[in-house]
Amino acid sequence: MSLLPLLICGLLVQCWSSAAFPLVRTTSNVTVESRLGQPDTPPCNGSQAWTWGCQWDQGDRLAKDGEHLMGIKRHRRLFCQVGIGFHIVVLPDGKITGVHRVDRYSLLEMSPVERGVVTLFGVRSGLFIAMNSSGHLYKRDVTRMFYRSTTCDFREQLLANHYNAYESAAHPGMYIGLSRTGRTKRGDRVTPTMSVTHFLPRL
Repeated sequence: MSLLPLLICGLLVQCWSSAAFPLVRTTSNVTVESRLGQPDTPPCNGSQAWTWGCQWDQGDRLAKDGEHLMGIKRHRRLFCQVGIGFHIVVLPDGKITGVHRVDRYSLLEMSPVERGVVTLFGVRSGLFIAMNSSGHLYKRDVTRMFYRSTTCDFREQLLANHYNAYESAAHPGMYIGLSRTGRTKRGDRVTPTMSVTHFLPRL
């Protein structure tokens, strides 16, 4: 029996497959080819790096702020451009203040609890930043928290100058603020229009 018909049939199948299912090509702007050869919007979402040959640039996503809207924990240092410039620190003794130089106590874990609301946790000290009804900042120990307290929740407001303001979720109208000497200010004596409440999340 001649093998020629089988060879011809195999070539036809291969040609048809290549035309109907072209190779997916990814580029820097993350485009893909459809079966018809036309660019489609990649079916990517933030939960996976590859979807049907679509490459998601994880570096770009992690470099952008506003990540709290996507439910992503961030490790940041909150910098306030007041006086000589200060970073918020949470010390082991529970003191919350501002220091000019970055140190190990200035690293905070910002965790979303709902859309636009985060907790501020001192990674090194193991303490949360909280605000009481008088507008004073104080620490809450995670090992002694039998229930989640809204005093640790802060509404993260994105400002026009690209800084953030942090309003107490438990006590609306009260904001985290630092004085020109780096000391914390009472939350009821500052407003988001004042530069003492403007913080830049830094890596």
